[in-house]
Parts: sequence; structure tokens; C-alpha cells
Amino acid sequence: MQWKRPVLLAALVAAATAVLGVVAVLPSAAQPSRDRDTGARELGSPDYGVCRGTDERCYHDWGNFDPAKGYRVLLVTRTAGPRHANLGPALAPGLNPPLTAANVVQNGVVALGGKNGFAVDWTEDLAQLASPNQLFRYNAVIFFSTSRDALDDAAQTALRQYIRGGGGFVGVHNAFGTEYNWPWYEGLLGGANYYDHGPAQPGTVKVVDRRDASTAGLPERWQLRDEWYNLVPYPSKVRVLAEVDESTLAEGVEGSMGHPGHGKDHPVAWCQYYDGGRAWLTTLGHDALLFGDGSTFPGAPQFQQMLVGGIRSAMGAAPFCR
Repeated sequence: MQWKRPVLLAALVAAATAVLGVVAVLPSAAQPSRDRDTGARELGSPDYGVCRGTDERCYHDWGNFDPAKGYRVLLVTRTAGPRHANLGPALAPGLNPPLTAANVVQNGVVALGGKNGFAVDWTEDLAQLASPNQLFRYNAVIFFSTSRDALDDAAQTALRQYIRGGGGFVGVHNAFGTEYNWPWYEGLLGGANYYDHGPAQPGTVKVVDRRDASTAGLPERWQLRDEWYNLVPYPSKVRVLAEVDESTLAEGVEGSMGHPGHGKDHPVAWCQYYDGGRAWLTTLGHDALLFGDGSTFPGAPQFQQMLVGGIRSAMGAAPFCR
């Protein structure tokens, strides 16, 4: 049969339409809802080849965690580059090595766990991160100001298998300055990565979603001194929970080293489902005084409350990313 050009063109268009129709009706679990996430900024967002976003169908419950056994988290503060002062000196090998008073983050998270019903182990030893079975002892893994290539191949594989098995992840502050060259980890952070920051300075945190366990009960606006991270890429397919009001920062320093900053939409905390697990993220957490009582550091109690809520939701002890 000889096809005439108009007939052939119509046939090709029909075929293309049919193919596109199939793509458009892929299961929503593979294309999570964007109703309550970062919206327009998702156009052109990175594709990490996993189910991610605010749709709870991206979570895989494999039955790896039994709430009847209580809740326990693993705090990882391993650094392979710059080390924040609030981490104190590098820790000895093993699980739960001795801490000094200078290990403010480790002592602070342990204390928060004791007050809020979850146990905390801590480590900077790759041997403690080498297999998913080790990680499945924990309802969530917390990376607090880790840096650079902190994980070897075995630890990377174990972390990914843990998340795929329904694990929880909490990334705090320089967790965004970690594993730059690992795309899957960038996706775990919400499709975001550290670019730069201006000098640590006071600013106003705006809570933009007060339904979440991490932000419920917080004031709509509260003061904090921190390093306000600029992010490239910008988080996508996530639920933004809090932002910094850049108009409250000193003029000209909201984006240092040539970066223009994020303007009116500058997230500092968000959550998402990712590759079967849960991830709660915040760029805040620079100063050691954040673990004080707030008498000398405004915003410390609010930061602690938000962090505890994020940990509890990531480990499944509270509703996640609502």
C-alpha cells in the first residue's frame, strides 16, 4: 500500500498521541503529587530515577521497624573536610566512643533524645555504617554537619539499601556539604546541594507549613543567628516547612561569592519521601549555642523543637510530612 504524505503524517501524529497517552497515565506512585510541594521551581528539576516527593506512596513499608521495641537513631558526624566547631574533636573508632564537653552536637542530640523518648547512638566510624543490617537497627539515621566524601562504597550502598527498606534520614546543616559527587545523595537531600553562604548573622525564620510534626506549635516567625545556605540545585518535589526572610538579613550578604540568593523563597527546612524512605532536612544548625536554653541565643528552643519533630517524624513516631 502506498501512503500519501497527509495520510502518513496523520498516522504518525496518532501514533505519537497514543504513546504520549500511555506516558500520561503512568501510576501516580511513579509521578508523585505536586499539590503541596515546591511547585513551579520543579520545572526542569533533576531526575534521580527514584520515586520521590510528597506522595506517601513513595514510601515502602517492608516491616523492618517494630515500634514496640522503642525508637533509636544513629547520629553520624563523620567529616572528610572542614569540621564545624560544634562537632568538637573527631571521635574515636567504634560505636558511642567517649565524648568531651566540646562535642556539643553529639551531647545535645543525646540529651534531646532522652527528653523526647528516643535513644541515640553516635559514631564517625565507617565500620559502623558498612551494612544495611547495621543500619536497620535504627529508626532513623542523622547526618549532622558531615562533610565532603564522608562515606566509602560500602557505606554508600548500605545507606541506599536502608532508605529503600523504609528507613528514615535526617540531614542537618553541612549534610548539604557532603557527598557532592553522588547524585542519589543529592536527591535524598531533596534535589538540593550547598552552594555558598554569607557570614553568620541574625535573620527571621518564617514557618510556612505549620501542619507538620516539626513545625506544629512553632511561632509563625522567630529569630535565629545562623549561616543561611544558598542552594544549587534548589530543592524540588518537597514540602517546604520553613524559610528565612531575606529582607531581615544585612543588605548585600544574603548571597555571598556572587550568588544572588533565593529572594522571597529561601527554604531552610523541608521534607519528602525518597526511594522508599523518609527524609527530613534543614540547612540550619551552625552554632553550638543552638543546644543551649535560649537565654543567650534567641531561637535555640525553636530550633531544638523543630529538630526533634523532624527526627520523630522521620523515624515514624509522628505523622510524616503532613
